[in-house]
Amino acid sequence: MADGLMKSNLEGFPCHRGKVRDVFDLGENLLIVATDRLSAFDVVFPDPIPGKGQVLTRLSVWWFGQTAKLVPNHLISTDVEDYPAAVQRWRGELEGRSMLVRKTSPLAAEFIVRGYLDGSAWKQYQKDGEVCGVKLPAGLPHRAAFDEPILTPTTKADVGHDAPIDFEELAKLVGRSEAETCRKYSIVLYSHAHQFVRPRGLVLSDTKFEFGKLPSGEVILIDEALTPDSSRYWLADTYYPDATTPISLDKQYVRDFADQLGWSKTPPAPRLPPEVIEQTMARYRKAYERVTGEAWKD
Repeated sequence: MADGLMKSNLEGFPCHRGKVRDVFDLGENLLIVATDRLSAFDVVFPDPIPGKGQVLTRLSVWWFGQTAKLVPNHLISTDVEDYPAAVQRWRGELEGRSMLVRKTSPLAAEFIVRGYLDGSAWKQYQKDGEVCGVKLPAGLPHRAAFDEPILTPTTKADVGHDAPIDFEELAKLVGRSEAETCRKYSIVLYSHAHQFVRPRGLVLSDTKFEFGKLPSGEVILIDEALTPDSSRYWLADTYYPDATTPISLDKQYVRDFADQLGWSKTPPAPRLPPEVIEQTMARYRKAYERVTGEAWKD
């Protein structure tokens, strides 16, 4: 399973192949399989990161458990014994990288919460003095900490680049009530996670959430939660505003490598040398260990 994709593709079940995850429609519920594919700048790289899908799954499941009382989520089980009998024959490909989840109607936006001024937000701030319609004080240094976290939503594109939007555009896209609920949920989740990881030597700069609606109309957290794929984790003792770039335990390492090549950030993505693949996976494992306090075991 070179990229974590099901070899058999679970014959008989409709599949949506995303940038990183393969989602199988089991009828009443969904089965999400986290592959080892890596996406950066909204482009999938040709070389997988072996074992990455397992980190994404385990860390998401861990955070779903930690935050279930704060925000409802879609997780049902990661035990293949709980999956429908029709898919259990693919146990070897599912164990460790799959989740049985509730089916929702996904909201057509990504909810990015930022506690620090970095990444695309820094570029937008330098140009406009604001980020996604949120006016910020003048003269903030790169990676400055905000007094309060801010929501900087984007569109959600299966192909191509996501586009930043302000809250009014978000409300038009997903509905005002849903936008307000998701803003509240996103800030609560980010704030909880940031406070949790600081004593563990990490800074959670920003993170992305996705939400969906159940048939009842309830909005719940879906997809993944606070992984190195969807978050920017810094080693706290390397973070200083407007100073040397902090060491990150996420895919920023791949972004930096691609930037050094002068890549246009359009397909095809460059090949990743073995040392970049190895270092990326090492950072993902370290993020898991720092967050959970548990040693990584394959």
